[in-house]
Amino acid sequence: MTDDVAVERHDGPPRETPPREIWEHGEPGLSSIVVRTEKRSGRGEDAEPLALFHRPGQRGLLAVFDGSGGSGSSVARTDRLGRKQTGAWVGSRVARLGVESWFADVVLRGGSDAPERLHAQLRQVQDVARPQQRSKIVGSMRRELPTTLAGIQYEVRGDGVTLRALWAGDSRAYELDPGTGLAALTRDHTEETDALAQLRQDPPMTNVVCADRDFVIDTQLRSARLPCVLLCATDGFFGYVRTPADFEYVLLSTLMKSHTEGEWADRLARRVEAYTGDDASLALVALGFPDFMTLRSAFSERYDAVRHLCTATTPETDDPAGYHRWQDDTWLAYRPYYEKHMPPLREERV
Repeated sequence: MTDDVAVERHDGPPRETPPREIWEHGEPGLSSIVVRTEKRSGRGEDAEPLALFHRPGQRGLLAVFDGSGGSGSSVARTDRLGRKQTGAWVGSRVARLGVESWFADVVLRGGSDAPERLHAQLRQVQDVARPQQRSKIVGSMRRELPTTLAGIQYEVRGDGVTLRALWAGDSRAYELDPGTGLAALTRDHTEETDALAQLRQDPPMTNVVCADRDFVIDTQLRSARLPCVLLCATDGFFGYVRTPADFEYVLLSTLMKSHTEGEWADRLARRVEAYTGDDASLALVALGFPDFMTLRSAFSERYDAVRHLCTATTPETDDPAGYHRWQDDTWLAYRPYYEKHMPPLREERV
């Protein structure tokens, strides 16, 4: 078996190499990578991810933003070169500015890190960027400057880390554990939140950051032991695989072949380009590992386990019933660990 079987196959002519951006950083105790790819050069509705770390306070932030192209398809602005930019394109970048400004206020000026303050900051930047001329397109699904947001605000304390997941929409935040694998820290704001059902249905979102209606920044607090890996990703990474387990397989199979942070980022970019049908972005930080090779070694046993889960049997794609049974069986085995830190449904929360 090759690693490439972990994602959906796409027939047809070879794709042009899409634009990609990668960043990496490595030092003892702190490794970080950022990946962003576009389906169409300059038209990508994912904003550049954030991967920030404030050394004096040992505080950091990861965040990704995916402009909602369906509800934000109308033109929001035209740049100086005459290029038209949609509300989704503008919305993701405005949200990025708001989140970065909020975090800077927290770590540099002692501002409030409460989600309510983040909400207010997002409203402030949206008011400035909101189109002066309203679109003539109306309807219940239309939004101004709509975007998803998934972030992790964290603080290193001794041998542990406290973290807060923040999100709106269907981008996700995760913790990646060497023993038990990938665990979601967020629950999508969609009509269906079962991860396998979402791959089959692509359900509509019930909450996004936007300028013309109220929205919610959901939040979850937890703590973890060092070393640990935290990451955020847009659905271009996890929404085009066969099962939820395949996203972890993509992460670990590329890690196992890499020798540096930059090589891992490059492999991830090339891998996601091979299977996704969307823009894709990811921000990741590994905390408490002495060096990159120690990080890689820590996940070698977990990689073997998830590789076996994803490749031990080959589903027959020309047998829909059998393929669905294979998906169901794989998800049944993977789901307990994947959902162990996922927040409950809103109606179940106390």
